[in-house]
Amino acid sequence: MFREVNAKVNFIQLEEDILRFWKERDIFPRSIKGRMGGPHYVFYEGPPTANGSPGVHHVPARVYKDVFCRYKTMKGYHVPRKAGWDTHGLPVELEVERSLALTSKAQIEGYGVARFNDHCRQSTLKYVEEWEAVTERLGYWLDLEHPYITLSNSYIESCWWIIKQLWDKNLIYQGYKVTPHCPRCGTTISSHEVALGYDDAEDPSVYIKFELEPSSLEKKTRLQALLASSRVLAKPAFLLAWTTTPWTLPGNTALAVAPRADYSVMEGDRDYLILATTLLDKVGLEGYNELGIVSGEDLVHLEYKPLFNPHDFSVQRLGLPTLRPEEAREGLTYSVIGTDFVSLDEGTGVVHIAPAFGEIDFDIGMSSGLDFVQPVDLEGKVTGTYTFAGRFVKDADPLILDDLRSRGLLYRSETIIHTYPFCWRCETPLLYYAKPAWYIRTTAAKGELISGNAEIDWYPDYIKRGRFGDWLKNNVDWAFSRERYWGTPLNIWRCSSCGNYQCVGSVDALRGQSGLSGLATPLDLHRPYVDAITFACSECGDTMRRVPEVADCWFDSGAMPVAQWHYPFENEAMFEESFPADLICEAVDQTRGWFYSLHALSTLLFGRPCFKTVISLGFLVDAQGKKMSKSKGNVVDPWPLLSSYGADALRWYMLVSTTGEDNHRFSTKMLEETIRRFLLTLWNTYSFFILYANIDRFEPQRVTGDSSRQPVLTQMDSWISSELNRLTSDVSRSMDNYNPTAATRRIEGFVDKLSNWYVRRNRRRFWKSEDDADKLAAYATLYQCLVTLSQLLAPFVPFVAEELYQNLVRSVDPGARESVHLTDFPVADEAKINDKLNSDVDLAMKISSLARAARARAGIKVRQPLARAVVEVKTEAEKKSLEALATEVMEEINVKQLVVLGEAEQGAEFPSDRPDHGVASDARYKVAISTALTPELVAEGVSRELVRHLQNMRRSARFAITDHIVTYYQTEEPLVKQVIGVFGGYIGQETLSDELIDGLPPAGAYGEKHRILNSEVSLAIRQADPES
Repeated sequence: MFREVNAKVNFIQLEEDILRFWKERDIFPRSIKGRMGGPHYVFYEGPPTANGSPGVHHVPARVYKDVFCRYKTMKGYHVPRKAGWDTHGLPVELEVERSLALTSKAQIEGYGVARFNDHCRQSTLKYVEEWEAVTERLGYWLDLEHPYITLSNSYIESCWWIIKQLWDKNLIYQGYKVTPHCPRCGTTISSHEVALGYDDAEDPSVYIKFELEPSSLEKKTRLQALLASSRVLAKPAFLLAWTTTPWTLPGNTALAVAPRADYSVMEGDRDYLILATTLLDKVGLEGYNELGIVSGEDLVHLEYKPLFNPHDFSVQRLGLPTLRPEEAREGLTYSVIGTDFVSLDEGTGVVHIAPAFGEIDFDIGMSSGLDFVQPVDLEGKVTGTYTFAGRFVKDADPLILDDLRSRGLLYRSETIIHTYPFCWRCETPLLYYAKPAWYIRTTAAKGELISGNAEIDWYPDYIKRGRFGDWLKNNVDWAFSRERYWGTPLNIWRCSSCGNYQCVGSVDALRGQSGLSGLATPLDLHRPYVDAITFACSECGDTMRRVPEVADCWFDSGAMPVAQWHYPFENEAMFEESFPADLICEAVDQTRGWFYSLHALSTLLFGRPCFKTVISLGFLVDAQGKKMSKSKGNVVDPWPLLSSYGADALRWYMLVSTTGEDNHRFSTKMLEETIRRFLLTLWNTYSFFILYANIDRFEPQRVTGDSSRQPVLTQMDSWISSELNRLTSDVSRSMDNYNPTAATRRIEGFVDKLSNWYVRRNRRRFWKSEDDADKLAAYATLYQCLVTLSQLLAPFVPFVAEELYQNLVRSVDPGARESVHLTDFPVADEAKINDKLNSDVDLAMKISSLARAARARAGIKVRQPLARAVVEVKTEAEKKSLEALATEVMEEINVKQLVVLGEAEQGAEFPSDRPDHGVASDARYKVAISTALTPELVAEGVSRELVRHLQNMRRSARFAITDHIVTYYQTEEPLVKQVIGVFGGYIGQETLSDELIDGLPPAGAYGEKHRILNSEVSLAIRQADPES
């Protein structure tokens, strides 16, 4: 006997019971141990950042990863999977800053770095516990007892080893470059982090006038002819430049033009303006006439007056490339330079150059020996004695424009919506800021990075040469140092006397340094403790002190193939067995995050990729289509969803509703629809089987173990068996191609066919009282379908799969494997696949669906029998197939006759326009149903109506499905009485009514009133006496 199943399932309680079962019986560890000796399948867990509670947008990646690890395990692979937690970096620091009400690095240092970092440690450990709880509840199997944690000394030491390897290969250097800088966080942001934070922003769009120095015109013959010096003195000439960052104008030290382009000299009432000829219409000068045209080359080396002489505002002017201070000079002028990067698509063809604030600007400044003026500090505030000093740069913009307007140097001020980079964590506008930083020379391995990517299988494949490939082609050196506190400290020491640098690759190497001091016990490799470690310089003997920076947290996560094992200091065999990974999987934003850091470090260290296959998922977005993030406040807490709908529902919804690569708009309504459409359909089929199998004491062993009891299958049995084996083949193929959406949609389609065609078409085989071979075949077939489904479903919905397996298999075979997750994934029996039969039944189902649509249009319920249906198909083969299944179709659509028109009869006999027929069609097929009702058809319809009411009354009265009843009826409608007289046998058989009595029911009988044929009919039922 199977354990009884409640048709009204509580999925939440079921899942909690299964979780306890897995834990008590160590199912997950046993699933791994049991596959030892099998082929190794390596999976890398991308470490979630432990800076906040998990949201529902974290669920898709965790589901996908679990699905493939479970699938590969059931396919015989040994798939250990170590959990990992990313516990360093800005995300954690910002969370702690908020909790401590700290708003700047100065406040952190005033609070104390040791205390601050201790809060960071405690914060991450708290969130790790929350992540573990959601991970377990979701059914995501990971080794949570032995995770890698980036804050551990062992992990940091492996990161030090990596840095030392790169140092010895001359792949790490300190450069003075313009880098993206977050003024709020006070640190450099790497190029791949910048890619995570672009958003639309409204900024000024301003046209600025730079006044030419008249004396510089002397050697410009063509220009001098247009602008005689006397005329210029009377009416000044200006170069017109365009910018969206007014705050950079105090740092201007050059203007750039395109030497080969034409520039128009425009004369107005009070001045001359010079700009690119091709952009005149776009700029739209008013009140100016073209005086003449000169080439860009004629403008090169002209001098102009600075908008803001830095010496007048107590700001240093440095000379590039030496960065030595320049003396104050009255009458300071800057030069016009010619470059090849000046755009003639927007702006004015005159580009404002500020070497302190742009990578290209800085490079031009270095090569051309321009001045370097930096009037902004690392907090993004203007320095010096400007009227707008002390303001954040964006807040200074309007004040700068007011100043320029007051001096007649602002031609026009507008606004523009454009894409601007923001800090990916705190959402502060980034500034491009020239300063020193430590770099990994990734450009040295650009060719290897690109060729290594060619070896990787990407899903979807267009990212390989698109988003990721383009990123690699435009690769720049990785600015991997951060001027922060909570992170892996750079293991680089510097001598303040002779400037010698030394990279120390391990704790033992550190202990071996001469003159070592400050190495405390117990060991903590974080700041500030590591900052106290000094030793003697090997060059001059003076003191070596650690550089203050920590590593980018993306470096930490990219180091995980090595650092998760504390390689090379231990676990060498474990590392070699687990490198490279067969699979990694995260959202598409990791293309330039974790995917890149993994690929870059592996290529630089080992000359090869560290993963073979990568699945890149789209985002889970909110109802407005916005990416979910804590900073936006649109994160959905997964716990209410898990508590209301369950993990299986959430998992199935994430897999089946949208392909992995697409963005997924989250909807609780769609989640509820998933439960109704799939999980409840599956459960109803399962509970139906258990109910009737227990009534008839069906024993699967009698079928599988006794050859004399082998059932003789009907056509419908053969069909669903064929569909089951085709499904098994298709699901395996989809999963091998890393397409769980295709797999789950196939399963969902099969469950619909199983429930709404096979079970419904075969209900009488289960209901009938005879325990014959036909009934046994039906039970055996449905049993095999459900057991196979439990295994097919195990990777996707592990809880309900376990429930099915425990009851269908373990309850009748204690010797079977203890969990469905310890079994093998099903293998299709190709000999049982009959694609022709599958196609024929699909056609029958399609025609039946159209017939129901025709009934609906005619307003006739399916319970009402009709005389005939006429079907038009396209080919004679389709006609033959449908005629072979005519009985199934006629019973399904409740007609007495099925007429099938093939290719030869098309059009001539089909009753398209007859008023006594209802019609429905699609692009290929037509179905017409006769709507004429004879008295005999009406009577039969009434009998079916009575059966429906009585069946519902049985449920309302809570009778057991095997209980026999006595039915009482009262009505003034003679046709109803006539129907009961004629169809009494049918009504009694369908409702288990031993008697149908015309009269008042006894006290205690359950009664209801219904309208049939526009007359009131009173019905009542009571349980039949046992002896009757």
